[in-house]
Amino acid sequence: MSISEKKWLLKEAADPEVVSRLSSELGVDPVLAELLAQRGVSTFEQARAFFRPDLANLHDPFLMKDMDKAVDRLGKAVFGGEKILVYGDYDVDGTTAVALVYSFLQNYTRNIDFYIPDRYDEGYGVSYKGINWAADNGVKLIITLDCGIKAIEKVEYARSKGIDMIICDHHLPEDGLPAAVAVLDPKREDDSYPFDDLSGCGVGFKLVQAYAQKHDIPLEEIVPLLDLLAVSIAADLVSVVGENRILAYYGLKQLNSNPHRGLLSMINQAGLDPNHVSFDDIVFKIGPRLNAAGRMESGRISVELLIAQDMRTAERVAKEINQHNTERKSIDRGITSEALEMVQNNSCLCQENLTIVYNPQWHKGVVGIVASRLVEAYFKPAIVLTQSNGFVTGSARSVGGFDLYTAIESCADLLENFGGHLFAAGLTLKEENLPEFVRRMDAAVKGNIKPEMLTPIVNIDTKLDFSQITPKFFRILKQFQPFGPGNNAPIFETDNVYDNGNGRKVGADGGHLKLELIQESHPYHHIGAIAFNKGEFFDSIADGNPIDVCYSVVENYFRGIANVQLRIKDIREREEII
Repeated sequence: MSISEKKWLLKEAADPEVVSRLSSELGVDPVLAELLAQRGVSTFEQARAFFRPDLANLHDPFLMKDMDKAVDRLGKAVFGGEKILVYGDYDVDGTTAVALVYSFLQNYTRNIDFYIPDRYDEGYGVSYKGINWAADNGVKLIITLDCGIKAIEKVEYARSKGIDMIICDHHLPEDGLPAAVAVLDPKREDDSYPFDDLSGCGVGFKLVQAYAQKHDIPLEEIVPLLDLLAVSIAADLVSVVGENRILAYYGLKQLNSNPHRGLLSMINQAGLDPNHVSFDDIVFKIGPRLNAAGRMESGRISVELLIAQDMRTAERVAKEINQHNTERKSIDRGITSEALEMVQNNSCLCQENLTIVYNPQWHKGVVGIVASRLVEAYFKPAIVLTQSNGFVTGSARSVGGFDLYTAIESCADLLENFGGHLFAAGLTLKEENLPEFVRRMDAAVKGNIKPEMLTPIVNIDTKLDFSQITPKFFRILKQFQPFGPGNNAPIFETDNVYDNGNGRKVGADGGHLKLELIQESHPYHHIGAIAFNKGEFFDSIADGNPIDVCYSVVENYFRGIANVQLRIKDIREREEII
């Protein structure tokens, strides 16, 4: 057995004076003070703001460019009885955004509907079909959510149909902006809004917050919408700092105390404890289920779930979505197996600098998931392509540090359309352009990717002794939540540990390990651990060989009982370290 291929990277220690002062003033373990300092917290006041997020510190929504125009036009539609259409993307961010804005507005107007484009028939973003539907149904105002920033021609088309549009998006604009009544996007170059990493649902919430502020609706009345926003923030992987941290904190509280009926039904379908739902649960359990509706049938079903007014409806729709997710997982496994086999047999389009695989029969709804699997397997950028509506279409995923979106953008002349961000993108092209696209993408990656980007890295915050993991330590560590980009769950390293003899393989194929670890220097301090996909280490560990581990500290709930557990990220065998 060889040393893990992952590179362990211990973060540079924070200023010892800051750490010492924080530890003393807050009365916390120096390791916790170190974590705070790494997150830019250096004073007691900053620590209080970090641990006690306050809705009063949300930014004034009218600081966002065009917000005044958006609120005025929305107010005109509400009070004038105009038909409003809430239009969003088919993924989790889009469907939660639609549910949030729709749920708010239906309290003030009955003349409202929502629209989610079909992934296969219409594709991403604002569609002509959607605008035609709006015109045929008497819509006078469309509010787009999580899309629309590039819909310059579509906005003009809507105007020709007598329809105004308010764009709420969080993607990077191109050179020109749509000539909508209002374009709300904190990433606009001419926008000085203080926080630019809102999710699409977050931008929708700011519109709701501004409307409430203008019409003297108390903030308390819109706080119940924050569970939807928390799901969006977690699933869309936006940063959990600044304004997002405040919104996520209160959204998670709402999700665990009084969630929307649809989310409660989904929590039940996922087998989660309704009072202990974490951001990880959203990312790995709730988000994929909500996404499955758009992948397998229609994102509209997810919105119907999220706005359900009674538990009977919510449970029926949640069960349907759960079935879609089961089907999605089966298709995902089959295509992933085929894609891996293509790489192994050298029958893919490209595999030296990035992996590109193509099968016109693959299900379009899961190619993004398969691309992520290929990145995990080979740790290089991956593009998975299939065919839809006569075009080659697919999804791309990258490795940390490599801007795949820019590489795809350099091939824009070969593409019918594309969109996304640094590490994930979607694209469509004509089949005759595929060979040249493959050639140029391979060259673009080869010319810009650095060797260190091709090695998976475990970023370790600090070293820790097992004896430091006391009830007080863990109680304070939990207050660092919610975790996500910008505030990732701390990863600790503990060296020279061994299993107490009760370790065993778990999982259907014995691929995981459940261990009871002891640190050599603290032999009376046992702690439980779970190590996913580390089954190959079992024989060595069972023989009593010492190991180094890096891990996060989590709370494991089983049958109503909570236990502190280590979630192992990687294992290193000490005897092989030179």
